[in-house]
Amino acid sequence: MKNLVNKKGNLLNHFLGIYILVVLMMWTKTYITQTTQFDLGVEGGLQQFLLFLNPLGSAMLFLGFSFLFKGKRKYSTLAVIYTLMSILLYANVVYYRFFSDFITLPTIFQTQNFGDLGGSVLSLLKPYDLLFFVDVFVVLYVCFSKRIKKDTSTVGYKKATVVITLALVVSIINLQLAEISRPQLLTRGFDRNYIVKYLGMYNYTIYDSVETIKASSKRALADSSDITEVINYTNSSYAKPNAAYFGVAEGKNVIYLHLESFQSFIINYQLNGEEVTPFLNSLAKDSNTLYFDNFFHQTAQGKTSDAEFMLENSLFGLPQGSAYITKGQNEYQAAPGILKDYGYTSAVFHGNEGSFWNRNVIYKKFGYDHFFDANYYDTSFEDDMAEYGLLDKPFFEQSSALLNTLPQPFYTKFITVGNHYPYKLNQDLATIDKGNTGDASVDNYFQTARYADEAIQQFFNQLKESGLYDNSIIILYGDHYGISENHNEAMEQVIGKEISPYESTNLQRVPLFIHSPGIQGEINHTYGGQIDLLPTVLHLLGINSQNFVQFGTDLLSEQHNEIVSFRNGDFASPEIYSIDEKFYDNKTGLLLDDSQLEKANAIKNEVDYKLHLSDKVVNGDLLRFYTPTGFTRVDPSKYNYTENTYEESN
Repeated sequence: MKNLVNKKGNLLNHFLGIYILVVLMMWTKTYITQTTQFDLGVEGGLQQFLLFLNPLGSAMLFLGFSFLFKGKRKYSTLAVIYTLMSILLYANVVYYRFFSDFITLPTIFQTQNFGDLGGSVLSLLKPYDLLFFVDVFVVLYVCFSKRIKKDTSTVGYKKATVVITLALVVSIINLQLAEISRPQLLTRGFDRNYIVKYLGMYNYTIYDSVETIKASSKRALADSSDITEVINYTNSSYAKPNAAYFGVAEGKNVIYLHLESFQSFIINYQLNGEEVTPFLNSLAKDSNTLYFDNFFHQTAQGKTSDAEFMLENSLFGLPQGSAYITKGQNEYQAAPGILKDYGYTSAVFHGNEGSFWNRNVIYKKFGYDHFFDANYYDTSFEDDMAEYGLLDKPFFEQSSALLNTLPQPFYTKFITVGNHYPYKLNQDLATIDKGNTGDASVDNYFQTARYADEAIQQFFNQLKESGLYDNSIIILYGDHYGISENHNEAMEQVIGKEISPYESTNLQRVPLFIHSPGIQGEINHTYGGQIDLLPTVLHLLGINSQNFVQFGTDLLSEQHNEIVSFRNGDFASPEIYSIDEKFYDNKTGLLLDDSQLEKANAIKNEVDYKLHLSDKVVNGDLLRFYTPTGFTRVDPSKYNYTENTYEESN
């Protein structure tokens, strides 16, 4: 090694030699990472070759920019670029372990959430993660060691141009081959998994940045004519209310219970012969409960905030980042604003900081009168706290006094956190054993789900004791998956079957309960999603939703659209599932035969169009150009969520 370093004319004494070595290291590292850390669904020889090839062009290109610098600066630039690329790669590995997704530019700027993520991030780290940075230290040594003679001559722009041109040629070949495997890769329904699989992690980052900039510019370019196409679509897809249910909850209080990370598989599930969620199980069978067993979450990177965004607005979350953060200054026609015209007071209850997910800003745009965040709760007892705020039982207990001060009728939402990843619970609070799959996240999930179930039962009892129960409609909904696809091996033990792409889609069901004294309950098998909640609830309250821009339809309507659109362009329906550009028969779970593809593709086009129009509304802030008859536009300056302001007004 010593001879290799010191020998005159050695490859490492020339900057080009070091550049080639570093490119080969980054190429190898990225390829191994993409094949071992991400589930990209690679099939066939061409896709395998593209996965092998795609890190090369981007490694050559990014690292090649070091040729533009003179003297020793080109070495330091090379080392800095290599380090940044390594950090980006590793950050995506950690992010993917929980979200089964890749980082986008908007998620990087969601900094107000970082302070509460410590414990969750630590649980995602692995001992072998140090290996991701061994090569970084090698590069730093090669670039900065005085034992290696440095080539301080100027490379020249001609040589730099040759290197960068060669990198672009490799990338163009990569793109052309990708287009053969998947035509219109960059223009069809945007799916990050495909971009990484075909073009690689670093080219995906470029593509994501371009898409983010394009989305940000749409508001400035939008005008009042852009809303016309949207209104025509939502009017034509409107579903008339079911006469048997329209107005059955007129004038009643509305209480949403946001069930963090609840998936439907946990309902009626028994662990070692014991029900995990006995209260929710009994609620599903209650004669005053509508329980929907084919209800899906439709969230993307915004997760919890996406779920809230959909139920408040009947607009889809964004394909990148969270609308709560990137579109917090938009104008909305959300449930609190709509119900204000019908005499409703509105409030959100959450035992976490109000800045998390930018709630203390966007709730004002929705028209919420009050936001009771952590400042309104006693969080001084460590045993009462979870990683994301106040545990559910003390949260509901303390919320009762606040709720009782609100004028009726009210529209309220309670956001729970007890059943949140990584599902850790003080064993003194556990009333059921852990699972025994050997996967800590899955095994812990049963205990936190049971804890949440007990807290919900406690809250129901509080409502009855306060006299609010009889005059309220209570909606409980799961916000997103709790167990990601990275835990499929353990989940196969839980559900007792292999998790194919079809079964993985089935696991995206989340519970939906609509409960109210006097309502005619049943177990409803209608297919629907979170986008459908707002028109459903409005119709139950006797308020027609037709004039509003809403992309969901009433779950109880005979005209309800049972095509459940997912954010990546996939869909689920009673007959067909679309998953990763493949179509499955919902009765058999098998791929469709050719005779059924025309119908499936027609549905796929409808889904893509609906997502496109929703994005058009959100990115263009188009609701500022349209005010439905009878709707009073929300003035966010009227709302102040500080504790003193609330106390003075009450």
